[in-house]
Amino acid sequence: MAKRHPISAQNIITYYMDYVLEHGKQPKSVYIFSKANNFEESTFYEHFGSFEAIEKHIFKAFFDNTILVLNESEDYQLFDARNKLLSFYFTFFENLTANRSYVLFALNRHKNSLKGLAVLSELKQGFSQFINALDIETIDLKEERIDKFQRRALQESAWIQLLVTLKFWMDDSSPSFEKTDIFIEKSVNTSFDVLNITPLKSVIDLGKFLFKEKIHMPK
Repeated sequence: MAKRHPISAQNIITYYMDYVLEHGKQPKSVYIFSKANNFEESTFYEHFGSFEAIEKHIFKAFFDNTILVLNESEDYQLFDARNKLLSFYFTFFENLTANRSYVLFALNRHKNSLKGLAVLSELKQGFSQFINALDIETIDLKEERIDKFQRRALQESAWIQLLVTLKFWMDDSSPSFEKTDIFIEKSVNTSFDVLNITPLKSVIDLGKFLFKEKIHMPK
């Protein structure tokens, strides 16, 4: 009798995705799910604490695979923040499209309230770290608390933008999801145009200059 290979986390993920797509719902219990795939219930808990934990892991895996592909590109390393974010979007949504049936199953129940969806929590954590690593320029006001607030606001607005794009993609019925590609390009470029702080920095510098001149102006 051939020796059976150990059940890995990836095996369980594959079994889970197949199950929900074939049955249109989550298994009623870990016991039923394990029995249907011929492994012990205890083996499931060696890797995951619940079905929700699997779903969180899957969405984080979409993110991790995206970053892996991007980091393998020499061209990507030379991109500025705008083009790195565009590259992330296009690659990430290619991953989602390759698994669209599962993504729609997992999110359709919550598509009107994605922002607080727990299943995306690990994805949000990874994406926020990615946005922070892009080192997008903000106004340097020489105040640590304000700088931290700016960074948090930038991460949160970027996350909301990703959720809006995800909702758009879920509803997109155009061939090859070409409308989503257009939406990505326009929304990312618009967000960076809004973040263009060069004119604002010039105004601040002018204000500082005028303030200093007024202070030192003879009466």
